Amino acid sequence: QVQLVESGGGVAQAGGSLRLSCAHSGGAFSTNGMGWFRQAPGKEREFVATINWSSSNTDYAESVKGRFTISRDNAKKTVYLQMNSLKPEDTAVYYCAARRTGNRGSVYAGEYDYWGQGTQVTVSS
Repeated sequence: QVQLVESGGGVAQAGGSLRLSCAHSGGAFSTNGMGWFRQAPGKEREFVATINWSSSNTDYAESVKGRFTISRDNAKKTVYLQMNSLKPEDTAVYYCAARRTGNRGSVYAGEYDYWGQGTQVTVSS
């Protein structure tokens, strides 16, 4: 059974940085697309970033382009989200997601089969 465990969340000031990590265990990692999503209070879960199996392709939500960077280390079975120039509107629970099959990333939550428990990111103004 695949398990995803996020870490690295916390409180940051506007303009600051945080780095989220997602450790993958229990199944294939290096051949599958991965993604990050987030959910703010009272809002639906939304796409943040995605990466394909080889790191050759990434995609970002418009709201985070130029500020966030997704990356992965297949040897460590870990995907990262580097978040810079944080804004109060980035406050949300951030979720890591993995595809069971498919080596491409995806912006659609429905194309992911496994989800982490989430990590809280709070950005103060």
